[in-house]
Amino acid sequence: MQKTFFFKYLVVLLAFSFGHGHSQSNVNEKHINLDSIVSLQITSYEAINKLFKPFSRDSLIIASFLNKSQAKNYNFGSSFAYNLLGVYCRNTSQYEKAIAFHFKGLQLAKALNNTEMKILHLNMLGVVYRRKDAVRSALDYHKEALVLADMVSNKTETIKRSRAVSLNSIGNIYLALNQYKIAIEQFTKSLKIEENLGNILGLAINYHNIGYAYEGLGDLNKALEFYKKSLNYNKQINSKLGKVICNSSIAKIYIKQDRTEEAIKINETILNDAKGFRDKFHLVDIYTNQGWAYLKLGDLKKAKFNLDESLKIAINHDFKSAIEENYKYLSLLAEQEKDFKNALYYIKESRKYSDELKKEQNFQYVNDAIIKYDTEKIEDQLSFLERENEIVKLKFKKNMNLVIICGLVLFILIILGYILYRQRLLKKEKRILTLEQDVLRSQMNPHFMFNSLNSIKQYIISNEKKNAVYYLNKFAKLMRKILEASKAKEVSLFEELETIALYFNIENIRFSNTIEFTTKIDDTINLEGIKLPSLVLQPFIENAIWHGLSSKKGDKKIILEVLKTSKNHITINITDNGIGREQSAFIKQNKTIKKKSVGLTLTKERLLNFEKNYKHKFQLNFEDLKGENNIAIGTKVILKIPIR
Repeated sequence: MQKTFFFKYLVVLLAFSFGHGHSQSNVNEKHINLDSIVSLQITSYEAINKLFKPFSRDSLIIASFLNKSQAKNYNFGSSFAYNLLGVYCRNTSQYEKAIAFHFKGLQLAKALNNTEMKILHLNMLGVVYRRKDAVRSALDYHKEALVLADMVSNKTETIKRSRAVSLNSIGNIYLALNQYKIAIEQFTKSLKIEENLGNILGLAINYHNIGYAYEGLGDLNKALEFYKKSLNYNKQINSKLGKVICNSSIAKIYIKQDRTEEAIKINETILNDAKGFRDKFHLVDIYTNQGWAYLKLGDLKKAKFNLDESLKIAINHDFKSAIEENYKYLSLLAEQEKDFKNALYYIKESRKYSDELKKEQNFQYVNDAIIKYDTEKIEDQLSFLERENEIVKLKFKKNMNLVIICGLVLFILIILGYILYRQRLLKKEKRILTLEQDVLRSQMNPHFMFNSLNSIKQYIISNEKKNAVYYLNKFAKLMRKILEASKAKEVSLFEELETIALYFNIENIRFSNTIEFTTKIDDTINLEGIKLPSLVLQPFIENAIWHGLSSKKGDKKIILEVLKTSKNHITINITDNGIGREQSAFIKQNKTIKKKSVGLTLTKERLLNFEKNYKHKFQLNFEDLKGENNIAIGTKVILKIPIR
């Protein structure tokens, strides 16, 4: 059934297009198309409006369609036809006929319960009554149309456009009340709808109305800006009427800006087009403005001619606001002509129409109606919000258990995460403790202690009491420092150098004090302020003595230098003039008993742990010193310690 309807609709659309493009004057062909539409019984405004768009100004076709629809009891078609006839009569200044057509169409739409058509007729009635300056009736119809449109949840494009018309019209009513800022708010709302719909005509109308509001506020430059925007949109769609309206408004601004001659030229260019319109509403404005312009220039003859023409048309069509304005200018003209009798007459007539337009009860009614509408809308919104709040409460209650479960799971995950973190922390602390214990064991090596005490014993046996006491004191002091250092993670460089000196003195006994130990310290360095891991230098001194110097013949030297090489590091160089690392490794390889050295490995691990608290990293390098013929002449340890 739906496919059959679509096929018939397509045939009718093609037939209409063909008939309009090639034989517009062929009445029989048009009648065939009308019969086809009536037989389809279309109930969609957008669908039927698309078919009738080329003929919307042809009153004969519309009247014929109305007769055929009535004959077939096609009430939707009849309501649609009444709307087109009403718009036609409004545009030809036949306001009473327009009201009658729209009222009949509205009754049919109500009988059909067709919301689209009801809103459409209500808005059109409002527009007609606004043209007649019947503000109360205009507001009633527009308000009713807007309420109906707001009640529709899934709005069609027609309803969206009808909302834009309602908002625009209510804005115009605010203009009548001189509430220009509120009017701009209404036009802006309408403008947004038209932008979303891509309706250029709607954009042109709203921009023009906003310009009128700014003109009322006295901001002529802003008004001119919006009038020109509207004019550009009218040019896009080549709307002759729109161009006439915009140019007329621009000319009026020019008159107010004392650019009177420019205004007259603009009015002259649009006058013939305005005369060609069957709707004389805009022609009256042009004549009035032209009369005002000539009045300002002092050309009273031309001023009177234009004002008389405007007044004649305004009275003929009962344009009250235009009549009131023309009488006002005619009074000024008569005053300049020293015709004070007519000046008084015209000003009285002007005030009579002004009072009629602006009766206090009329304004009060409009204000009350607007407030009532706004109040009803707010109450509807509050009711809607209450229902939404109830839904939210129910959803919250429904999902409460899920929230609690998620909370418990999250809490358990946090606890597990904390436990895992603590375990990692404990493992790290355990590793540090192990390192410290290994270092302590390394420093308090039983062989070192035995050999040191044995060396001191030789002094006792040799009756060298003074040397025995001297070195015994140093040994005791070294043991105390090692034990104290084992409790501290960091010591000052001053304390470290003091401990190294003690260690060297004890070890040097076994070499009959033949090793020369020298320290060179940069004067700019504060030894107390620099921190490093305790006993970190001892393995390097030990290696220098036992691997570099123990197998060497001749003079034996160790030089320890402390230098400030950059703002982020200090450099400690330990240089010996021993046999070098290659020869030392060869000797170690050929030993029967091989001892695994762990001192350097522990030192590196301790330095890695130490640097975590610093921005910069430590650096450790070994340099093999070579002499002539590439013969090893010693080893240099370069240790860079980060500083805060």
